[in-house]
Amino acid sequence: MMFNFALPPSLLVVSTIDRISRGFFDDTFTGIHQLSWFDWAILVPYFGILAILSVYGLHRFETIRAYYKHRKNATGEPPFHFDQLPRVTIQLPLYNERYVLERLIDEVVKIDYPRELLQIQVLDDSTDDTNEFAAALCERYKNIGHPIEYHHRDNREGYKAGALQEGLKTATGEFCAVFDADFIPPTDFLTRTIHHFADPKVGVVQTRWAYLNKGFNFLTEVEALLLDGHFILEHGARSRAGHFFNFNGTAGILRKAMIDDAGGWQHDTLTEDSDLSYRAQLKGWRFVYIPGLECPSELPVEIHGFQIQQFRWAKGLTQVAKKLLPSVLSSDISKRSKFEAIMHLTPNISYPLMIFVSALMLPVMIVRFYMGWWQMILLDFPLIVASFLSLAAFYVIAQRELHPKDWKRSLLFLPMLMAVGVGLTLINTRAVMEALFNVKSGFVRTPKFAIEGNQPQRRVVTKYKRKSGWLPYFELACGSYFLYMCWFAINTYNFASLPFLSLFVGGYFWVGLGTLYQEHQDRLRHNRQTSMEFETAR
Repeated sequence: MMFNFALPPSLLVVSTIDRISRGFFDDTFTGIHQLSWFDWAILVPYFGILAILSVYGLHRFETIRAYYKHRKNATGEPPFHFDQLPRVTIQLPLYNERYVLERLIDEVVKIDYPRELLQIQVLDDSTDDTNEFAAALCERYKNIGHPIEYHHRDNREGYKAGALQEGLKTATGEFCAVFDADFIPPTDFLTRTIHHFADPKVGVVQTRWAYLNKGFNFLTEVEALLLDGHFILEHGARSRAGHFFNFNGTAGILRKAMIDDAGGWQHDTLTEDSDLSYRAQLKGWRFVYIPGLECPSELPVEIHGFQIQQFRWAKGLTQVAKKLLPSVLSSDISKRSKFEAIMHLTPNISYPLMIFVSALMLPVMIVRFYMGWWQMILLDFPLIVASFLSLAAFYVIAQRELHPKDWKRSLLFLPMLMAVGVGLTLINTRAVMEALFNVKSGFVRTPKFAIEGNQPQRRVVTKYKRKSGWLPYFELACGSYFLYMCWFAINTYNFASLPFLSLFVGGYFWVGLGTLYQEHQDRLRHNRQTSMEFETAR
């Protein structure tokens, strides 16, 4: 899964209002004739890239249209039911999940399904004390009659995909439900999903994610908005219209025969779920999405943890595009479904394009200063509609569908949502470039701390956190560049561009300073904790 933020840098130009108020009524074509070859060398790639970005923006409108057009195709009750319930294996892949493991297993054993038809596999690749704790926990539940098994690998070959594939060797179920460690499956999960598989063509049933800690901070509020847009509109539109969509790696159930038919879990991409999804659907398997069944999960509460998650999704999806788009385009599916697959698998390319456009913004502002005001209407307004308005409409409509009584609250978070999009630009550009140039990297987990609700305190688990390195300093440098552009806009009376420039300033400074602040606080907490342990030992 990923989030596409094709923000509208074309807004950062001399505004029509300012031009009129200052009396500049130059003819558009006169302004164009004054441009030098150097000016054209800046403007042509600038607007060319903006046109590409706008395609993804316009696709958001198309997604909204498809969502409503195919509303009658929304998933309801399964048309058939099993006369005899099939065996199901629940797979719980783990890697150093000490703080959420117990909550996960406590909830999984409560799932309503005949025990004689159930197998629970704890697939643990942990390298810390999680494995000892998990083994003891599984033994305890096994002794009181739960069909739970503990499997520990002494290597991480294939990462999560490798663990799931290894688990299939001993899986006794016809179907495999998968839950990541930070999820809490509802007790009726299997009873509400399993009967969809009575249709032998169904290979996957995916449910919608909900959030245990949505109100923890501004970041988690924005993350919830982003995920709701994906699960309500993207999944909703694609599943209703009959296009390919992806299993999200957790909170879903898969037919074991489908996994085998599609070639099994493969680990040559970082998004093994999307990879398997497309291979299976190319084989003719049908996927079902149930938006009415919520599966609560924990959102990352730290900026860099969120960035790491997005890096993995952006790189993995780009890898899947390289790997499978040729097969998709040469398949016998409809042209409309092929186009949807392109839009689904390639939107992360907008991040490196945004970096390139950002570098051109200041010279473009200078070049366009003396152009006629009609070019604002002819060139910029369509790009504003395609980029900015589509982004706002997409996430607000998703909230209105999900929360019809208090959806207006989401309007307050739109500026923050756009700032978060800016803050992902650098790390996701790196992700895309690594995918395009076949740079290998490991599967980096997103640290979770069993945080629920809006608890003011969070755990100090420094061993589960990755250092941000150079990234926040680079983000601060980019923020400074846009701050200079704000100064330039003020000095050239381009005041209408300031709100949009401020999004870039705020986005880069927020993620850069926020990451450095959180890491500083972690060091202080760790030092205090170490001092207390030392004093206790004395």
